[in-house]
Amino acid sequence: MEIRQELCKYAKKTVENRLVVGPGGNISAKHEGKMYLSPSGFALDEIQPEQWVEVDIESGEVTDIGLRPSSEVLMHLYAYRVNPSIGAIVHTHPPYCIAFTLVETELPIMFPDQAALVGKTVYVPYVLPTTDKLADALVEKVNEASSILLGNHGLVTTGRNLREAYYRTEVVEESTKIFLIAKQIKEQPKVLTKEEFEEIASLESEAYRIQLLQKMK
Repeated sequence: MEIRQELCKYAKKTVENRLVVGPGGNISAKHEGKMYLSPSGFALDEIQPEQWVEVDIESGEVTDIGLRPSSEVLMHLYAYRVNPSIGAIVHTHPPYCIAFTLVETELPIMFPDQAALVGKTVYVPYVLPTTDKLADALVEKVNEASSILLGNHGLVTTGRNLREAYYRTEVVEESTKIFLIAKQIKEQPKVLTKEEFEEIASLESEAYRIQLLQKMK
């Protein structure tokens, strides 16, 4: 199945780009009423196509292939249920994103690619991982933004497909890095005004977003 090959591709990218280390993070994609989720205990770049765990989104039933789904299965499941437009979810532990959540809660919009590809990023205070409490906290935000910073934990991005969800992860990690560097130099870095952000959003933003994704390999 093509979706399994695509999951392997982006799982490897998360490891290659140091967005996760060890067996951390989890990603999933939706296909015909099912979600295909990384198995528990695997480093993402170790997962073979047949090892992605199939879960029925409506019932939560797991196809028994001898592997357990990621311990964050509820976070993925709840998100797909409340926002049918989501086609993929990427949960990673990017170092700059985590560092940002230790000192800040609001990530401003600073440059055009961030404005066009990601837009608003929201924040969820620390919640114990792998619990229904974290799933409940996340699900309150998935209709508000496509990128969610988890305090002292990491990042969740969503997209219509894996490509979009994954590149949002890269852009948010770059955004937090830029912000933290700029803040060391100046207490109040210059960010885009609301008007500047809205101007970018109105400039055929959909076409611009697609153009950005096409340039990314």
